Amino acid sequence: MTPFELDPRLRNDTCHIASWTLCDVLLMNDARFAWLVLVPRRHGMSEIDDLSPDAQGLLWHEVQRAGAALRMVAPCDKLNIGALGNIVRQLHVHVVARCEGDAAWPGPVWGSGPAQAYDEKALDERIASLKACLTG
Repeated sequence: MTPFELDPRLRNDTCHIASWTLCDVLLMNDARFAWLVLVPRRHGMSEIDDLSPDAQGLLWHEVQRAGAALRMVAPCDKLNIGALGNIVRQLHVHVVARCEGDAAWPGPVWGSGPAQAYDEKALDERIASLKACLTG
């Protein structure tokens, strides 16, 4: 069995926050949006229906858990959830807290301009607040 390995693009663009039963929870390093990425630790998966029915249920449970934590840390007008995979084929689900008037509103966050990395202090604060909600 081939071990799970995170896609290099996800590894370069995110910070690890937590490991849950199925997914690694990652923070997208783009300060314009409160944005989590959940990646099931399963080798070779690209589509949600590649997972077993039980794993699909667990994935949606973890997506809901991430969304609830994200709303506590970054209150929003709308929670966007998506599993596109057009560029990064590895199965992953985006959970993004959106606010009217944000950098991409009302359009999608994908392709809305270059990411603006968190400064070190803001990144540390965001990670700490998310860890408190996600692991507590």
